[in-house]
Amino acid sequence: MIEKVYPGIFQIKIKLPNNPLKELNSYLIKGDDKSLLIDTGFNREECKEDLFEALKELDIDLDKLDVFITHLHADHSGNVSEFIKTSPKIYTSETDGKMINDMVIDQHWKDMEKDMLLCGLGIDNVKYTDHPAYKFRLSEPVDFTFLREGDYLKVGAYNFKVISTPGHTPGQIGLYEEEHKLYFSGDHILDIITPNIAFWSVESEDLKTYIKELDKMKELEIDYIFPAHRNIMTDHPRRAIEIKEHHFERIEEVYNLLKEEPQTVRDIAAKMTWRIRANDWSEFPPAQKWFASGEALSHLEYLHGEGKAKKILEDDLLKYSI
Repeated sequence: MIEKVYPGIFQIKIKLPNNPLKELNSYLIKGDDKSLLIDTGFNREECKEDLFEALKELDIDLDKLDVFITHLHADHSGNVSEFIKTSPKIYTSETDGKMINDMVIDQHWKDMEKDMLLCGLGIDNVKYTDHPAYKFRLSEPVDFTFLREGDYLKVGAYNFKVISTPGHTPGQIGLYEEEHKLYFSGDHILDIITPNIAFWSVESEDLKTYIKELDKMKELEIDYIFPAHRNIMTDHPRRAIEIKEHHFERIEEVYNLLKEEPQTVRDIAAKMTWRIRANDWSEFPPAQKWFASGEALSHLEYLHGEGKAKKILEDDLLKYSI
């Protein structure tokens, strides 16, 4: 489905089958000399079909189409390999660009699985091959053009400034149009649902960084935020406050669970409150166990960074306590 959301700017709905996110909002900024596509969907036929049918309907010349990837997750980057032979420029941040290309290599996933086992998920027999980002990753590495904070991209009537917003991933970036007060946020800020802060690192400050970057958004004058999922937003300060409150409630919940005894990341994740159609942890699909444990890890590491939680390595398992 295509919808014109602003002069020269179109939203393309890309289905994400069997995924709780349901759809990706890809965006096409149309210009006379060149156009810009923001994010691509999973590397699977249903996503390719939605994307390329929309580009055809919009009469886009692929030889004059640049591509901008907000961050490394496969629902955003999976189809980027499809543009290697046509697009003049494929943009992303250096941090996430390198990791997107690493996703092609199985060793990258085996290293992630080691962290998963360290966090206790071995008991659930979850494999890296269960992860949708493995199943639907790009098919071959991309020669990215790297962007950083403060760079500009001019497309049609718009001059976009690159804004760095790490946290959801280490190198997520967005596009800000100051004159028209528009912002393409990727997954940094979403309406209704809360971005998952769960990049896999057993020593990370992803959540602390993310909260800091939410505060940074207050400095920007924005009339419309175009997110990668769900609804276009017109009141981002309200939503930023709601998301921060959600994470502080999560932090308190995790802290209270730690009062029981030293526990693995997986143990904590299994006891946390989740909005999912499952009666208990045993009914979580394997992919959701990955995501839930990753989010539990980010909150545990936040508590550890604040000096409110301890961690030890015991029997090849990472455990947290207070």
